[in-house]
Amino acid sequence: MNDRLLQQILLEARTHNGWLAEPIDDAALHRLYEALRLGPTAANSVPARIVFVKSPEAKERLRPCLAPGNVEKTMSAPVTAIIAYDTRFHEKMPKLFPARPTMGEALAGMPPEQRDFFLLQNASLQAGYLILAARALGLDCGPMAGFDREQVDAAFLADVPWKSILLINLGHGDPAKLYPRNPRLDFEEACRIA
Repeated sequence: MNDRLLQQILLEARTHNGWLAEPIDDAALHRLYEALRLGPTAANSVPARIVFVKSPEAKERLRPCLAPGNVEKTMSAPVTAIIAYDTRFHEKMPKLFPARPTMGEALAGMPPEQRDFFLLQNASLQAGYLILAARALGLDCGPMAGFDREQVDAAFLADVPWKSILLINLGHGDPAKLYPRNPRLDFEEACRIA
């Protein structure tokens, strides 16, 4: 990885709370998905599902689901991605893992607690890929967990077996609305070499 890209996707990238009034077209969202879908997941299960909330009407449906501190930044973002996982992800396994025809049945038969963890873990991993891919494509991100999941599921996912886990605002961030960067842990505080 060249240093410029590392700067763009991690070292200089920030979580944005304010947005410039620049729309994101559907082609950019397709390109974003094409990039993130190739990131690895356990058994190539790719359980994440995404609803890109763009229209004013859809944004208004999202408004009552948001924690008060997330309303303004979400309503002003050009797009908000609802990251969810598909509770019936195992039905796609014949396509996703053709070398093991019984993989879907094995995953469907996992104990519920283990299965829920598997789904959350892998869909969260894909959310990380979305953030990295978005930044690599020149978009800024504002991920957040401050929302009512049951309300989001009822408003956007009632017709599918998906469960929301995270919201990510997407657009071109307004640098004037950035907060000072908070500290991070040093290597010695967060890592061990065994």
